[in-house]
Amino acid sequence: MRLVTFSDAQGTRIGVQDPASDTIVDLAAGTRLPRDMTAFIALGRNGLVRARRAVKSGEGRIPAASVKLHAPIPRPAKNILCVGKNYYDHAREFHSSGVDASGKEAVPEVPILFTKWPNSVIGPGEPIPSANDYTNSTDYEGELAVVIGEAGRNIAKQDAYGHVYGYTIINDVTARTLQNRHRQWFLGKSLDGFCPMGPCIVTADEVKDIGQLQLVTRVNGELRQSAYVSQLIFDIPALIETLSRVMTLEPGDLIASGTCAGVGIGFDPPRYLKPGDRVAISIEPIGTLENPVG
Repeated sequence: MRLVTFSDAQGTRIGVQDPASDTIVDLAAGTRLPRDMTAFIALGRNGLVRARRAVKSGEGRIPAASVKLHAPIPRPAKNILCVGKNYYDHAREFHSSGVDASGKEAVPEVPILFTKWPNSVIGPGEPIPSANDYTNSTDYEGELAVVIGEAGRNIAKQDAYGHVYGYTIINDVTARTLQNRHRQWFLGKSLDGFCPMGPCIVTADEVKDIGQLQLVTRVNGELRQSAYVSQLIFDIPALIETLSRVMTLEPGDLIASGTCAGVGIGFDPPRYLKPGDRVAISIEPIGTLENPVG
C-alpha cells in the first residue's frame, strides 16, 4: 500500500493512495483508525489489515487532486537517523570535495551516523527555504529512507527486515559550509525545511528486492544522481543492527540510508541550489519527491 498524510477543509489525516484511480481512501472515514501516521504505524499488522479492508469497501474515496499531500510523517517524534558516505562513489566524491571533515579515509570502515532535527521536515511541493542557509551553500542529496515498524533493540542483521514497515524518499538538503565549519554534520543538515519527505510510504510487502530499487535525482530536469540500493556500502540490515545496539528503534523511526554521487559539491565549481531551481527525486514504486527551491 501507498500510505499518505493529506489535508483538506476537514483537516489533516492519513489515507491510502490509489494511483490507478487517482484517488485517496480516507482512513478516517467510517473507521476508528488514527488520523496520525506514527500512531497508525504503531498498530502494525492489525492496522494494515484494517486499512486494506477500508480500501476494499470503496468507502471514503476522494479525488487526489482535491487534497494537499504532506510529508508522510510530518512531525517525527525523534530526529531522523542518517548515514553519511554510504555509497562508494559518493564517499570518494565527498572526500575529495574539501568539505569532508569526518576522517582521513575516503570509504568508512563503519557507518557514519548523524541526525536531522524534526523541524527540518517539509512535504512534497513545499519550497526548500534556501534563505535559511546564510552561507549560500545549499546542496541536495536524494536518499531512500527506511520506516521502522516493530520496535526492537539488539536486532541481528538476519532479523532486520522484520522490523521494517516500509520506505519513503528523503532529500537530505545540506548547508555545505556549515557542515564543514562545525566539524560535524548536525547543524548543516538540520536547518528548518531542509528535509523534504514523501510523497508516500510504500509498505515493505510491496518491495520484493530492495537492492533493485533505483534512486534518480534531477535538478531542473537535468540528471544528477543515479544508483541502485544494492550499491550501499552498509546495507539496511547492517544499519539497523548498528543503530539498535545502542538504542531502541520504535514505530515511526526513520533511517535515511545515504546518498550517491552527483551532489552539487561534487562538481568543480560546486553547483549549489538557488531560488527557482526544482529538485525531483524518484524511486519506484515510491514515486517522485519534487520540491522547488525558495
